[in-house]
Amino acid sequence: MKTYSQKTAEIKRDWYLIDASTLPLGKLAVVIADKLMGKSKVTYTPHIDNGDYVVVINAKSLKVTGNKMTDKMYYRHSGFPGGIKGLKLEEVIEKDPSYAIKEAVKGMLPKNKLAEGRLSRLRVFEGAEHAHTAQNPKEIK
Repeated sequence: MKTYSQKTAEIKRDWYLIDASTLPLGKLAVVIADKLMGKSKVTYTPHIDNGDYVVVINAKSLKVTGNKMTDKMYYRHSGFPGGIKGLKLEEVIEKDPSYAIKEAVKGMLPKNKLAEGRLSRLRVFEGAEHAHTAQNPKEIK
């Protein structure tokens, strides 16, 4: 029996809807990364980007376990000496809740040429309304 290798012309992308208030951040990122990579499909091919679109709603009411709201830090550096700045998770969620989800998913994706395209199929919305109702996304419980 030969090994199946999917062609780019055979890719069919679905849309999925996930509520961010149902799962903790880490478990949510695992589910999203799995859908973006297409690993849940039987046609998964490592060198072909055959993942699906993912719409995340209720990012403002993100859940985490333990003391991560106050202990987890997001750092950035200006490039100058002493230019490191950090924000706590609660400050990041208050400022831009989609950033926390995107960073968690980015950390779960493989670091290769396909990562940017996969991450671009992630759509995160703060509230319960989203702009992709026309695509009829399937809800993931």
